[in-house]
Amino acid sequence: MWRGPRPPTIDVMSDTPVKQQNTAAFYGQAVASFAVAMAATAVGILRLDADAWVRAFLAIAVLYLVTSAFTLAKVIRDRQEAGRIVSRVDQARLEKLLAEHDPFEKL
Repeated sequence: MWRGPRPPTIDVMSDTPVKQQNTAAFYGQAVASFAVAMAATAVGILRLDADAWVRAFLAIAVLYLVTSAFTLAKVIRDRQEAGRIVSRVDQARLEKLLAEHDPFEKL
């Protein structure tokens, strides 16, 4: 059975989203803000009128908080990227099915 030419399909996968990069100014501001916050906390702990063990405990607590915040940010980013990949795979499967479907074919 002869089939006519297929209608042109739109290649949506070529419209991949551009990975957004932070500007150098934003990166610099984030690094400077982090440095100022850590320095202010360190000065506050050092100048605290308390025993050395109390200051040491607070310093360790701040370091633990910072490492936990970095870990949490990484986990959230990884989960978001994984969701984006699954979404793109599902979109590609749907596009393949739609491209292969011939509405004029007899069942």
